[in-house]
Amino acid sequence: MFDSHVHIIDPRYPLVENQGYLPQPYTIGDYRRRMAHFDVDGGAVVSASFQGSDSTFMIAALAELGPNWVGVINLPPEVTDEQILALDRAGVRAIRFNLKRAAVDIVTLTMQALRAYELARWHVELYIDGSMLGSLEPVISKLPALSIDHMGMSDECLPYLLNLVDRGARVKASGFGRVSMDLESAMRRVHAVNPGALMFGSDLPGNRAGRLFRDSDVEIIGRAVGADMYRVLEDNARACYRLPVKIRSAEEQPPTLPIPRVEPPTLRLHRSELPPSGRTRPLRRIE
Repeated sequence: MFDSHVHIIDPRYPLVENQGYLPQPYTIGDYRRRMAHFDVDGGAVVSASFQGSDSTFMIAALAELGPNWVGVINLPPEVTDEQILALDRAGVRAIRFNLKRAAVDIVTLTMQALRAYELARWHVELYIDGSMLGSLEPVISKLPALSIDHMGMSDECLPYLLNLVDRGARVKASGFGRVSMDLESAMRRVHAVNPGALMFGSDLPGNRAGRLFRDSDVEIIGRAVGADMYRVLEDNARACYRLPVKIRSAEEQPPTLPIPRVEPPTLRLHRSELPPSGRTRPLRRIE
């Protein structure tokens, strides 16, 4: 499993109050204990609004987690090319803009996104309310690479989300406690447009969410995508973050349903309906 949306809140590093909110610590150890019964072997640490543009916590977290983990970071407008490249060497693979909880200048967003992509091939990740997606679609659809957090948040955004998916955008199947939508139906529709789009994320620790991640959330994904579970739980995110493809043995392949055997139609006769013995003629022998 590759968890594409994790927040690590390390009390050793600075936090910035956001809308009067400061979270409790949530360490790598806390995350590992919560997900111990899942086979998590990689993921993405995502900068939250209350971490501002600090990168020290991110560099420390990625160093501890190892090479299968990547970072998604908030950047200040004044960031230099050298700083972006240094973060890339540390394992950062995307830039994040939080349009849900903070005002973001669209021109600044676009210029930063283009520069990060040109320098390091980073994609953009947007935390955006569904009500905003329609008005911003003409702008964000022109970004070179894009991922939308938490399924776009609401059914209201789904037509615009599907348009973006059709143009190559990825969508995080995450934050189920934050959304107001029919998740199973929405995931099924996204997956139908592009089977490479959906990426599982736990959104742990789930700060300010209506509910926290549940193990049963994985079952909801399974009902939506069926035998493509491996793509959503791991392969799509690995491709998005430019990590090596995981090679699986035949035993690890997702289960498939056997094709039912269809017997040719036959006319069933009761023995009493058969001609009496001796009243049948043998077939002629053809030489």
